[in-house]
This record gives sequence, C-alpha cells and structure tokens, in this order.
Amino acid sequence: MVRAGAVGTHLPTSSLDIFGDLRKMNKRQLYYQVLNFAMIVSSALMIWKGLIVLTGSESPIVVVLSGSMEPAFHRGDLLFLTNFREDPIRAGEIVVFKVEGRDIPIVHRVIKVHEK
Repeated sequence: MVRAGAVGTHLPTSSLDIFGDLRKMNKRQLYYQVLNFAMIVSSALMIWKGLIVLTGSESPIVVVLSGSMEPAFHRGDLLFLTNFREDPIRAGEIVVFKVEGRDIPIVHRVIKVHEK
C-alpha cells in the first residue's frame, strides 16, 4: 500500500543540486569527472584548430543568422567554409566576409564579378 505523498520523497529539493552531488563523490571520482571534462574541452579545441588548418579559414564553421539567403540557406543553418586562394570567385558562389568593426561575418551570393 502506497500513501499519497510518499512517491518522490527521495528526490532532492533542487534538481540542480550539483554541489551536493560533488560533495558526495570521493576524491577519485571527482578527479575522474574533472579529467573527463578537460578531455572533452581539449578535444573540441583540437578539432576546431585542425579545421582552421585544413580549411585555411579563421572561422571554418559559421551559423546563418538572418533569412536573407533563403531559400538556399535558412536561419540556423551551419556553413562549412574554405579559404583556398587559388580558386577564383565566380558568379553564383556563396562568399563570407568580415566588415571591420563588426564581429559577425556577412554571407552573400556573388551576382557579378568585376575585374579591372
């Protein structure tokens, strides 16, 4: 027989009681968790730096922030960028550039190439 109110009484008062969980761990478990977190962060950093070297771009992945490129790209789409200088820019290609003083890269489609 289960009494009303007895269900869920074993749960902590706060579901985000992280520090309480950390205090319950012994030192070895805590060191293991810190090491796992450090490995995840360092792996992500190595992958990011590797992509920078492979693509030749300081930002190899960008997110589309506006709907100006629809229907080709929608808000929230991820763009994988390359910066191979030997490839000429042609009409119809997508280019990404930075404007001085702005942190957000600009994504546009090339309509016409002007050569001098």
